[in-house]
Amino acid sequence: MILTRLIFECFEDTTLTAVERGISSLITELKYNGQIIGNEFPCLLKDGQFVTQALCPTEDALAYYNNNNAVNRALHALSDVGVLKPKIDILGQELHSDMSDPEHVPSWQILYTSYVQTCSPLRCGEHFAPIPLYRQPKLANGCYKQLINWQQDWQACDQLQMNGRSAEFAAVAEIGDHNSSLARRGRKLAKMLEENSGIATYYYLYRVGGENKKSEQQRRCPNCNGEWALPEAIHQVFDFKCDDCRLVSNLSWDYN
Repeated sequence: MILTRLIFECFEDTTLTAVERGISSLITELKYNGQIIGNEFPCLLKDGQFVTQALCPTEDALAYYNNNNAVNRALHALSDVGVLKPKIDILGQELHSDMSDPEHVPSWQILYTSYVQTCSPLRCGEHFAPIPLYRQPKLANGCYKQLINWQQDWQACDQLQMNGRSAEFAAVAEIGDHNSSLARRGRKLAKMLEENSGIATYYYLYRVGGENKKSEQQRRCPNCNGEWALPEAIHQVFDFKCDDCRLVSNLSWDYN
């Protein structure tokens, strides 16, 4: 990820409330188009300028050609509150986050996330690197809001099960059961991405527990009951892959 600073300047008298509303609207649309990553975007008033820092998937993430219609509307709306379009200051590589996938057309991709990751939830099947959402062909509604919301819900469940609290078993069911409410949403989104891009898009099912390693290795696809065990793990994560159902999973982490 690339650490970036957005600098907003006022060109006429305005109010803090109006400026905050305009900047927040733009940040929201950039987030839902995958151009900035994360949930917290502090804004600092310094020397008459408003400064926001954000993580971006690539150095050109905030370039005009990556915008969708909602982002462009939010940019134009800044003038209504007396604010110029932001100046972009690239600060450099952020060391604790993943680098984005090189720009190319992958042969397949995976909807995958975890509570420790700050990046796109879409990953290249070949490199296992995050794919910026704005590289996908533009959706009819021009917004990846549903996908970002799904990612946040998945990460919340993952955090709960890692913490081992009372909601652990319910959280594991949501991220590990192919027919859970969360999985149905995610698989629907994966299908949407595949139809939109023409690239085979798989959904990741988290796996923990099980009776023993031998029975785990003999697991069948939970959707079609077909063979899906791989002779060798992909990216040292995926031990199972069903091409018909577009599902991937791991050998239970208890025996991995």
